Amino acid sequence: MNTKKLLAILLCLTVMIGLFCVVVSAAEDTAPESAPAGNKDIQPLQPGQNNTAETKEPAFTGTALAILGAALAVTLAGLGSAKGVNLVGEAVNGLLSENPTMFGKAFALEALPMTQGIYGLVAAFMILVKIGVFGGDFSYDALSVGQGMYFLMAALPIGIVGFFSALRQAKSAASGVNLLAKRPEKLGQAITSAALVETYAIFALLITLLAVMMAPAI
Repeated sequence: MNTKKLLAILLCLTVMIGLFCVVVSAAEDTAPESAPAGNKDIQPLQPGQNNTAETKEPAFTGTALAILGAALAVTLAGLGSAKGVNLVGEAVNGLLSENPTMFGKAFALEALPMTQGIYGLVAAFMILVKIGVFGGDFSYDALSVGQGMYFLMAALPIGIVGFFSALRQAKSAASGVNLLAKRPEKLGQAITSAALVETYAIFALLITLLAVMMAPAI
């Protein structure tokens, strides 16, 4: 599957999730409160008896959307890094088959696409901290659908940009490995060329972190 098809699928999924959230939010706002059929049907609760109708947790909440955003951030960026490291690794193995002494220099290029996965992990961790997953007072229905959608949208920049920038950076790094095969002294130039691609992943991470940190208090 090429990158254009994957990007189209991601955009379609995002739009579908957004529409689903709008429908669910509208349904929650317009749903009438259930009234008892009659006084004769009302039975007092016995001591120790729980009212399960009141304590039942909703199946869909804003917290679930926020956790979905964290999952997308770490998953998409991690997939891009995994594919990128694999792409550069294949070029490195070809180089080492002819010149095993180049492992140290080649490894520096192979490690470059790993950073997007780290960025996604940091963004996911910040979202989970912000919504209180690691706190003692975490509640599944603490966030409204709108709040959950906010965190989901905040996670998309690093998820999508991290995925594609890791792949593009890997191609640049693989070309750098080919450069090392002929000009071993050009390691600095090869790293610089590949590192420039990562700039946009850093921008995406910055936007995601700013959106998460500036979110209203839960």
